[in-house]
Amino acid sequence: MKNIAALQAAVTADEFNREPTYAELDAIETEMPVILARVELLDAQIVTLDRTPTELDQQRIRRARRKVLAARRELANQAAATLTETGGAA
Repeated sequence: MKNIAALQAAVTADEFNREPTYAELDAIETEMPVILARVELLDAQIVTLDRTPTELDQQRIRRARRKVLAARRELANQAAATLTETGGAA
């Protein structure tokens, strides 16, 4: 009976132990405003987990939600502009 554990590790090592590609880093950089806005929203929501939200907490959550929506809108507009510039929209 053959032991294939060493072979399996060699096969899967490349998939999980690699650095991100430049395209992946560019995608993360493009989405960074949305990521940061969502982190801000999570921070605002976490503060209110163990207590009743005050009016200031509610304002902070609303502001963070608006920021997430604005960041997502900007990202969608950039993607749409890229498609129209490259002729991808048909």
